[in-house]
Amino acid sequence: QVDLVESGGGLVQTGESLKLSCAATRYTFTIYPMGWYRQAPGKEREFVAGYSNAYDTNYAESVKGRFTVSRDNGKDILYLQMNDLRPDDTAVYYCHVHYTGADYWGKGILVAVSS
Repeated sequence: QVDLVESGGGLVQTGESLKLSCAATRYTFTIYPMGWYRQAPGKEREFVAGYSNAYDTNYAESVKGRFTVSRDNGKDILYLQMNDLRPDDTAVYYCHVHYTGADYWGKGILVAVSS
């Protein structure tokens, strides 16, 4: 069982920044895919950014150039730096890891961007 706990969300204005953190317990960061997803009201959950292995990162087109995913392997924390936030970035953001054939999700954290 892997526990993922997100933090760092909140309410900001258009153009501002936030940094999300995902702390993992009972899991050590290695080569498994790990990243961030989000779900806006009335929409399906979508991929935002993440690591496909130990080193390679991927981003949704809508966040390229604005969001940066990173991690601290020593602390087992995954980050998502979000700059130039827009109202359509408003969603619940989830941390995810695909580990030994199973998917694990955090409970999610709200990011709300006002215009």
